[in-house]
Amino acid sequence: MTDQPLHPPVKRSVTIAGHPTSISLEPVFWEALEAEATRLALPVNALVARIDVERMEADDPPNLTSAIRQWLWHRRSDQTAA
Repeated sequence: MTDQPLHPPVKRSVTIAGHPTSISLEPVFWEALEAEATRLALPVNALVARIDVERMEADDPPNLTSAIRQWLWHRRSDQTAA
């Protein structure tokens, strides 16, 4: 993970279902997203698209960046509980 524990979000471009969009994530979350994509053998764009589908199924969907952070938090929680 990053050497600097507190860092502002960095805007990055991703493509979801052929449509470009941007997300602003702090480096620690971006690194966690890349690690999960690698672990799942998926490109980052594919993992973001999967998270996007899950968030749209919520009654009151959060924005994509928030959904990514929450998804990563839940993954981390699930992995530490196992």
